Amino acid sequence: MAKVIKYLILSAILVAIITRAPLSTSHPAASPNDHAKEDLGRVLYPSTRSVAWKPVFIRPQDTLESLYGKDWILVARFNRIDRRHVYPGMTIKSPIHIDDLKDYTPMSLEHKPAKRYHRYILINMEEQWLGAYEYGKLQFSFPAATGKKGYETPTGVFRVDARHKNHTSSLYKTEDESVQYPMDYAIRFHIGEDNVAYWIHARDLPGKPASHGCVGLFDEAMQKRITNVPENPVLQDSKKLYDWAVGESLYGPDSGVVELLENGPIVEIVGHNPEYLSKPTRAQENP
Repeated sequence: MAKVIKYLILSAILVAIITRAPLSTSHPAASPNDHAKEDLGRVLYPSTRSVAWKPVFIRPQDTLESLYGKDWILVARFNRIDRRHVYPGMTIKSPIHIDDLKDYTPMSLEHKPAKRYHRYILINMEEQWLGAYEYGKLQFSFPAATGKKGYETPTGVFRVDARHKNHTSSLYKTEDESVQYPMDYAIRFHIGEDNVAYWIHARDLPGKPASHGCVGLFDEAMQKRITNVPENPVLQDSKKLYDWAVGESLYGPDSGVVELLENGPIVEIVGHNPEYLSKPTRAQENP
C-alpha cells in the first residue's frame, strides 16, 4: 500500500510540473521583422571566426543537398540549422573550403570539471552547441538550440533526474494544433522555482536560440512525422544523446513513460546567447 501511495504522489508531482517547450515555429519563410532569421551571417558564433566562409543567398531552387551534395550535413551543423529551415530569401554561412568543417566543433577536446564523471554534458549557449564527455574527454558534439531572448536557458551545473523518450509539451501544440508539441528523447535536467521543467530533447533547429528554455537537438525523424519534412530523415542527434546519457545500457529497459532517475549525468550550461550583428562579419579566406 505504501508503494502505491508513493507512486501516486510522484505521478501527481510529474503532472503538476510545467514543461517549457520550443516556441511554435511558423512555416519557414523570409520575414521583414526578423532580419537575424533571414541572414544567419549576422548570428555571431565565436568559433565560426576561425573558418573561412562567405554568405550564400538561398534561391527558390536551392537546397542544402543541391548546393553541397553529400557534405550538406557539415554545412547544416555549421549553421546550426535543419533542412526545413533553409528557405528562399535567407542567407547562410557557406565554407570556402568544405574540408574546414570535417572536424569542426566549438567544444574543447578535454573538459577538466568532467574528469571524474562517466557521463557529463556541457552546453555552450554562445556557441549553441553541446558536448558529451566521458571522464573529461569529448566523445561527440553537435548543434543545439537554447532559449530565445526573454526565455534564456538557465545556466549552472545540474543533474539529470528523469527521462522520457515519448515526451510532449504540456503547454504547446504543433502548428496545425492537431497534437501537443513533440519532445522526443527528452532528458530532464532542472526544475525551476516556478515549477517549470527544463529538458534536452528533439526539436527543429532554425540557426539561432528559439525555445522557451529547453535545449533542442536535431531529430529529422520527428520532423518527418509531424511536418512531413525532410523526405529522407538522416540527423537524429537527440536519440544519440539519449541512448548515451540515459539509455537502457545504463538505466535498464525504457518503459516509454516518464521515469525518475538517480545519479543521472551532470549537465553544465555556460555563457549567454549569441550576439546578433548589425551586418555580417565573416572570416577572411586563408591565403
